[in-house]
Amino acid sequence: MEDIITLDYGSGGMKTSRLIERYILGSFGNTVLNQLGDGAVLGELAFSTDSFVVDPLFFPGGDIGKLAVCGTVNDLAMCGAEPQYLSCAMIIEEGLPFETLERVLRSMGSAAEAAGVQIVTGDTKVVEKGRGDGLYLNTAGIGTVRHPLPGLKAVVPGDAVLVSGTVGDHGTAVMLARSGMMEGEILSDCCPLNRLTERILSSGAAVRILRDPTRGGVATTLNEFTERQPFGIELTEECVPIRPGVRAACEMLGLDPLYCANEGKLLAVCAPEDAEGLLEIMGPEAAQIGTVTENAPGRVVMRTGLGGRRILQKLAGAQLPRIC
Repeated sequence: MEDIITLDYGSGGMKTSRLIERYILGSFGNTVLNQLGDGAVLGELAFSTDSFVVDPLFFPGGDIGKLAVCGTVNDLAMCGAEPQYLSCAMIIEEGLPFETLERVLRSMGSAAEAAGVQIVTGDTKVVEKGRGDGLYLNTAGIGTVRHPLPGLKAVVPGDAVLVSGTVGDHGTAVMLARSGMMEGEILSDCCPLNRLTERILSSGAAVRILRDPTRGGVATTLNEFTERQPFGIELTEECVPIRPGVRAACEMLGLDPLYCANEGKLLAVCAPEDAEGLLEIMGPEAAQIGTVTENAPGRVVMRTGLGGRRILQKLAGAQLPRIC
């Protein structure tokens, strides 16, 4: 590792994993933290926290306030929990217009109402001008575990890998807003997923694991499933739903949609006989994108439209810094 922290360590990819495993788990790892889930499952409670440093603060389809609420709600939902209460801590840069702050707070309130949660505690700090990029937010949340998930230990070859909708929307929308190109033509998918996960998990389907593919996108999240496991995942390229505008924008920016973040989609691994029913619950844009396989254990491999195979690794480097 380098002697200093670089942006690559915040990408959600390989270097983020190294930082977490070497320094964070090395300093205070325990049986709960070592699970490295979207949140900590503590008996009947789930607990999660997240910080948000998106640039710009407002982007097509959302803003830092909506993102902060949805991000923590979704992390709890991926634990099989019903999100209930959030905290909100704000680091405000000197000079931020009150109009901007009020707009963000109104957005947070609307997002919390839509998700059925309450913001019940928080904190404010103000830092000197030039040291805060306008506004940073941290939200933490707790919820009641309604549907405990068995996790990776229950995944077996033949299981289906599903995505609830089009991939890469959020990361692409933020990057376009930042660059000023095609601004407004592509919207972030930022939204709460707890209502959807409740329908999925109360259906009786054999769901092994849920995860929302945020930093590092679908490819990195699936690698987190297969890492150090006795199974692999094989994807089919033409089955991965990508909006034409997202595909075109990524080609223009030199990005891969499979590594671009989503903030309103989920990945599910389930028993193959339950895949069709879950896709109906997820909606018309959902798709089965792959299958768990005994081949290439520990890897994610994609069958391309040309008939070849492409190994998808964790994101290397900072493809999209400051997107959440």
